[in-house]
Amino acid sequence: MGRDSKYDILFEPIQIGPVTAPNRFYQVPHCNVLGHARPRAEAANRAVKAEGGWGVVCTQEVEIHPSADVAPYLEGRLWDERDIPQHRLMTDAVHEHGALAGIELCYNGFHASNLYSRIAPMAPSAAPVHGINPIQARAMNKRDIADVRRWHVEAAKRSRQAGYDIVYVYAGHDMTLLQHFLKPQYNRRSDEYGGSLENRVRFTREVLLDVKEAVGHDCAVAFRFATDELMGPDGLQAESDGRDIVAMLAEIPDLWDVNISDWVNDSSSARFEPNEGYQEVYTAFVKTLTSKPVVGVGRFTSADAMLSQIKRGVLDLIGAARPSIADPFLPRKIDEGRIDEIRECIGCNICVAHDNLVAPIRCTQNPTQGEEWKQGWHPERIDAAVSDDAVLVVGAGPAGLECALQLANRGYAVTLAESAPALGGRISRESALPGMSSYARVRDYREQLLRQKPNVEIYLNNRLSAEDIVALEIPHVLVATGSSWRRDGIGRQHSFPPAGIAGLNIMTPDDIMNGAKLHGRVLIYDDDHYYMGSTLAELCRNQGHEVCLLTPQSCVSMWTENTLEQGKIQARVLSLGIELVVSHRLVELVAGEARIANVYSEQLEQKLTFDSLVMVTSRAPQDELYQALLPLEERFKTLRAIGDCNAPGTVAAAVYDGHAAARSLESEQDFYAPLFAREMPACD
Repeated sequence: MGRDSKYDILFEPIQIGPVTAPNRFYQVPHCNVLGHARPRAEAANRAVKAEGGWGVVCTQEVEIHPSADVAPYLEGRLWDERDIPQHRLMTDAVHEHGALAGIELCYNGFHASNLYSRIAPMAPSAAPVHGINPIQARAMNKRDIADVRRWHVEAAKRSRQAGYDIVYVYAGHDMTLLQHFLKPQYNRRSDEYGGSLENRVRFTREVLLDVKEAVGHDCAVAFRFATDELMGPDGLQAESDGRDIVAMLAEIPDLWDVNISDWVNDSSSARFEPNEGYQEVYTAFVKTLTSKPVVGVGRFTSADAMLSQIKRGVLDLIGAARPSIADPFLPRKIDEGRIDEIRECIGCNICVAHDNLVAPIRCTQNPTQGEEWKQGWHPERIDAAVSDDAVLVVGAGPAGLECALQLANRGYAVTLAESAPALGGRISRESALPGMSSYARVRDYREQLLRQKPNVEIYLNNRLSAEDIVALEIPHVLVATGSSWRRDGIGRQHSFPPAGIAGLNIMTPDDIMNGAKLHGRVLIYDDDHYYMGSTLAELCRNQGHEVCLLTPQSCVSMWTENTLEQGKIQARVLSLGIELVVSHRLVELVAGEARIANVYSEQLEQKLTFDSLVMVTSRAPQDELYQALLPLEERFKTLRAIGDCNAPGTVAAAVYDGHAAARSLESEQDFYAPLFAREMPACD
């Protein structure tokens, strides 16, 4: 099967300055927390993208000088020649598959606190650093400006030595010094680098010209620029400053890489930007002002949406970060006519979260992400079955579906038993909540592939007992029966049930998702701090209930700060008229009333009334079947609990655990051994 000819345009070569991209698929720079600390893992991660058909594969942001280090974050580093060999690993790996390699040079200015170097950060004008670190940046003088220009040139030359084809100058995401000079709220200078827009653009123009002169005959120079900050007149706007900046610099770079700022907006989750191409309204004008190729993003997963961008003259190259993470082989699947096999990004931002947590990248849809070097995992290849044994997977939630699919890919005969009338488990329930519909892709991708497998038998409405499983005489049993939300209030804040809870009719998220009816004023106690509490509050409010959302944390859904959603969640909760009570825990419950106390001052107590009480605290494994099988373990070659049945967590964690179980079945290697593959620093 080959590609549909209507997609031929996506596979046309594109000239970018002195280099040629083999097609229009462009993995824009994105972080993966491998970087300078894990260069072999970094190279393997990017190489898979090139193998999968991305014509250009870029790094994450790469520090060019210790006076702007992003510690504790682990991104790229190119301070001097000693860093070149690490980068060579990446460029060689990408070139091996015929793709171009791009490097995003970055000088973060006062976005970096310099926690490693301990050098005072620099900014256009004196100001506190971004974030809450008690550090202030000093105003740059002319010598500092000359230094930063020189550092860009030196880093660009090192990039060429390292084998990069495209060298970035970066002014976006409210993270870089060049963008800070463009913004009047940061640039309060009165010299030729401040005041008018032309003066504020001067530094960026100089750096672009410097880098072009240094490497432009060998490397393309890309300019990554945020056209709009979604702040109205308080920030750069596409129809005013953004348009004027593009016009001023239009023909200098070889490539325009355009997006919106800051990162919260550029990488908005599907909960708040459900549509592909959502940035078009802010970036479509760029091609009207330059003859140079333009790349942009919009969480593109549909080949038709990509085609539309090209045919309508919005973009020349289809940029992707998150879709290339979810499916590194997306271009090849379009090329080979396998569009139905694309693992579509769900926009959950688990990848983003782990950058914020300074942990190696992971993905809900693609459990191999970040494991390419450490465990030798490949998103499209898996070892063949060790034997002709059959395997039983009990439960068809995210862990069970992924485990069954990968076992089938290995060649095992798989029986998948599910007690419900449909596949999906928690995915089917949670994807019906407000803003969560994209999560259904986790189920749909796996279900449609499983149903095409001749070595898979699926049984719905099939609740198995331990006796049933023993009677089947299947040697390998993986139990993926999921978890359920607790009714007793035990969670992070409460190690014991709150007083009075035993005598009340408590609702859980499972009850609500299963269609239980609420009445009157609804009190939701959220001690989970991810998406569940706020989505339930939104659901109840949409149903017409008066809703109070209570949490012991200082803001709603605190963990979603990592997924870039927290501010938007809190804004939505408030806009819906939901009462929000933060920093308070439950003290005692009686019929229709909750006594609460401030977590910082136990004396400050108040009462909240309710007609319906929903506890969102923690989940318990539904492992009764597994526990019943354990005494009979000797009857099986494999007996293992996986996913939420083993340890409740995120959907990404469940998919990963199911994948790992499939790969390790009948393995003679110690289960923990590959997890401890490490890149050891050389000791001089």
